[in-house]
Amino acid sequence: DVGPVSARALLKEFGTASNIFKLRKGELLKVNGLGAIRANAIKDFKDWNIVEKEIAFIEKQNIQCLAMDNEAYPNHLKHCVDAPIILYYKGSANLNSSKIISIIGRRLCTDYGRRILDKFIEDLAPYNVLIVSGLAIGIDVYAHRQALLNNMATVGVLAHGLDKIYPSQHSATAKEMLINGGLLSEYISETNPDRENFPTRNRLVAGIS
Repeated sequence: DVGPVSARALLKEFGTASNIFKLRKGELLKVNGLGAIRANAIKDFKDWNIVEKEIAFIEKQNIQCLAMDNEAYPNHLKHCVDAPIILYYKGSANLNSSKIISIIGRRLCTDYGRRILDKFIEDLAPYNVLIVSGLAIGIDVYAHRQALLNNMATVGVLAHGLDKIYPSQHSATAKEMLINGGLLSEYISETNPDRENFPTRNRLVAGIS
């Protein structure tokens, strides 16, 4: 895995992905911090069938593939040093809305927490605010549902690919969000919601707002 920081350094130095894959190992190693392991991974990459499969999936599912130079890419997120080179987005919400608030909370939220969130989102409703969260159990999914209830756009940032919804019991909410909001991920399809993906997902939830 080259990672977003190294990928940004490579693109800054060599311009395009196609240029990068044509380079010799010695040229790759000139990029500060890349290292021999990542340079070898780039030179030895042959899994183009996976790339073609992902492109087919994106086209079939009408997923927007947002590179950092795409005007729909979240501008706030570009300030994060480890912002993804590419985001996968399905939905209608403007990721560069002038008012974006991220809401994250406990899985085991209290009735008091829900009541506070009810009032908070109700008060925000007249101001055309985009609500961003992680579609997780507890306050996260409750924030999405309250936003929808108040006719507000809401985007869920996922810790897996757009070919699935985790947890599955939130599938109906996710489907509704595609109409007034959207689903966003940095992961390709068939990426499982592994434990280590959730902290990296959270930096997007924070960085987009």
